[in-house]
Amino acid sequence: MDQRLSTGRRVYDRGLRALLWLCAGLTCALLAFLIGYIFYRGLGSITWELLTTQTSYIKDTIGILPNILNTLYIILVAMVIVLPLGVGAAIYLTEYAEGRRLISIIEFATETLTGIPSIIFGLVGMLFFVQKMKLQAGILAGGLTLVVMILPTIVRTTQESLKTVPQSYREGALGLGAGKWHMVRTVVLPNAVDGIVTGCILAVGRIVGESAALLFTAGLGLVLNGFVTALKSSSATLSVALYVYANERGETGVAFAIAAILMVLTFLINLAANTAGRKLKQ
Repeated sequence: MDQRLSTGRRVYDRGLRALLWLCAGLTCALLAFLIGYIFYRGLGSITWELLTTQTSYIKDTIGILPNILNTLYIILVAMVIVLPLGVGAAIYLTEYAEGRRLISIIEFATETLTGIPSIIFGLVGMLFFVQKMKLQAGILAGGLTLVVMILPTIVRTTQESLKTVPQSYREGALGLGAGKWHMVRTVVLPNAVDGIVTGCILAVGRIVGESAALLFTAGLGLVLNGFVTALKSSSATLSVALYVYANERGETGVAFAIAAILMVLTFLINLAANTAGRKLKQ
């Protein structure tokens, strides 16, 4: 009887293991197919002219240089605003806040914001930043909307990184006569910087791939503008430009080229995150 039960368990375990490997293989195969198909359709359409010019009906050219610059602009605006807010909020919650109920409410709010669809952030950003605050649709309005989107990510990743710092480090610094802020600035933050940097890089990756939240806030403009002008004028990022060329203009070749560029950028951002995390840990 015991031998039959043992044999049945081995068969059951092998069946579950085979099912697990099958699911993993299907997932990897689907991912490889999607990436391969995007590169197959997109790499052939990537040209130097596409990367270095702007779309012009007069010259009959299609270029994504404005969209590349707009993507860099909106990353700069969003990260300059969100980094002090996110890191500062995480430091307050981890090192200074004493009310456990308040901390729980804020943590619950940040986790809830993380799960809200990005299109909702776009609609709220349009209503508040564009209509209520009278900002023009552009990089500034889009960047502020993205700040609200990625702030929970920065707060949570920074908070978890701060919690990994041993309590003995804090007690040692305080025992040597260091003040609270001096201890946080010279002991806690340097030991948590790897997680903070990784969270920031992942937030940049979300900014690069975001389109729904920027359709109503950053706009659909494909014109080459300077940084100051782009802050208050319609400026489409790469992901928004992909939507415009694929859905409104029927330029599927250009859309696949932009998709391939976004895939490369996503790969480089994740590689940078892993490399930065490993170097900082060493």
